[in-house]
Amino acid sequence: MSHLRYDGRPPKPATDIAARPEERALARALSRWVLAHGGSAHLAELAARTTLAELGGDTALAPLDADARAALAAEPMVGDGRARTPFVLDGDGRFYFWRNFEHEREVAALVAARLAAEAPLPMAAGELEALFPGGDPARDGAQRAAVAAVGGRRLFVLTGGPGTGKTTTVLRMLLRLQRDGIAARDGIAVAAPTGKAAQRLVQSLRQESARLRDALPADWATHLDALPAGDALTVHRLLAWSPRRNAYLRGPGSPIEAGIVVVDEASMLDLHQLRALLRALRPEATLVLVGDADQLDSVGAGSVLMDLVSVLEAAASPALARLRHSFRADSGLVRVNEAVRAGDATALEAALTAAGDAARLHPVEDAAALSRRLRAWADGLAGDGPPPPLPAEPADAAAAALRALSARQLLCALRDGPFGAEAANAAIERRLRQRWDVPASQDWYPGRVVMVARNDYGARLFNGDLGLCLRGADGELQVWFESPEGGARAFAAAALPEHAAAFALTIHKSQGSEYAHAAVLLPPDPEHRILSRQLLYTGLSRAKQGIEVWGPRASLEAALARAVRRSGGLVARLGEAAP
Repeated sequence: MSHLRYDGRPPKPATDIAARPEERALARALSRWVLAHGGSAHLAELAARTTLAELGGDTALAPLDADARAALAAEPMVGDGRARTPFVLDGDGRFYFWRNFEHEREVAALVAARLAAEAPLPMAAGELEALFPGGDPARDGAQRAAVAAVGGRRLFVLTGGPGTGKTTTVLRMLLRLQRDGIAARDGIAVAAPTGKAAQRLVQSLRQESARLRDALPADWATHLDALPAGDALTVHRLLAWSPRRNAYLRGPGSPIEAGIVVVDEASMLDLHQLRALLRALRPEATLVLVGDADQLDSVGAGSVLMDLVSVLEAAASPALARLRHSFRADSGLVRVNEAVRAGDATALEAALTAAGDAARLHPVEDAAALSRRLRAWADGLAGDGPPPPLPAEPADAAAAALRALSARQLLCALRDGPFGAEAANAAIERRLRQRWDVPASQDWYPGRVVMVARNDYGARLFNGDLGLCLRGADGELQVWFESPEGGARAFAAAALPEHAAAFALTIHKSQGSEYAHAAVLLPPDPEHRILSRQLLYTGLSRAKQGIEVWGPRASLEAALARAVRRSGGLVARLGEAAP
């Protein structure tokens, strides 16, 4: 391999690239609103730019220069934040919509209040040792430190990459907090931004509880029975989102009842959601945020987990624990992920070389090359033919078939366009139909994989759930999903909520999932705004045994070189407010 260095121009920031038509239309509408209400052309332009920036994830425009600030001095719609105005220009020159300014200010104040209210409770060495039977402090020392530190705190942040043991640490933290009497008094709530991620958390806690039960002393094992074992909660359900009111019903006047609230995959939380969550907690409750701060940020505005981690880490706060040791067997991929996380091109080149066949780069540079690669990928999926019919007692066989889906997955940086997940899905399905002799008129066939796109709480199917079409012993086709209890359950295809083919997923949709082997498809244009170090890290870190990168070397190098930092003032406000 040639040395990893990107010699082209750096990727353009999102606000410098033409937005989608609907985004431009929204920006123009706000610009016209400003002009209609007496604002200047300069303010109208800033409002339009702020709209596009927010759609790209920023909570504010980067600090304006002195001339731009001076030009806003006479604008009645622009204030300094002391009184409500449509727009805010803060003391550092950041330009906001009022709502984002207020969200940042309140999040910082609520976080500061929680940090100030902590009253750390010591934990005896013997008690800590009992929670890690057969463990090795050289490997699980950071996990032990997190369990020891969480007691008595009102806010705790646990971050770490895949395979570092976040879920096992959360389980022990919950046991410890129960021992402190918090959970027994007020209960536990666990949630995640998506239904699939919440379900995975509950399943992981249940599986780790079963593994740990026989190894714990009896006085600790009794606390396992109080752990959450019911349906998973999305953050929207936890906060009682009301579509009719377009608001969360939980808040200071109707708080979340639990004394311990755990939110997994917290990198998916946006600024508005974190504010709503903090407002809905009882003052004495303990909030534990769990996630990988180096993953992609939320779809909405803000990068709240990254911002919290950076501030707490800079202050060496005991309210933060970062897990670094990976318990995965394939250390070669761990080195690849670490090199990407650090943006170290030399280390990545060395890690890719050392990984050998476990890491491959396919220089897919045009549509013809992609077509060949997708054909080969689909032929690999076709394998020995479509899945055979299920036996008369189908649940176990269906569950095994669903688990096998994690053996390999194609992940795409884009959703739309010739290099997007939708086009890749169509190409793979065409090839599978050819190989398996499926008529074009037949929508469903054994081996078809779909992903739920809309939560259906009645059916307990959530956005992100994977389903597999299988033929029963009676010849009927049904779509099987993992059950919350770890088995499998079937649905008629006509009964499914909104869904789409899932032979290829976007990297965004893959967050929280793991696969034995993953291929990551990058766009051929190294200046594409989607490319970033966080995107590359999120995609590659889904794999446990083998990775492929499909795309020009220039796109890989451009993604590595671009560490996206969303524009906003939350880090500064947290730094000012935190004790």
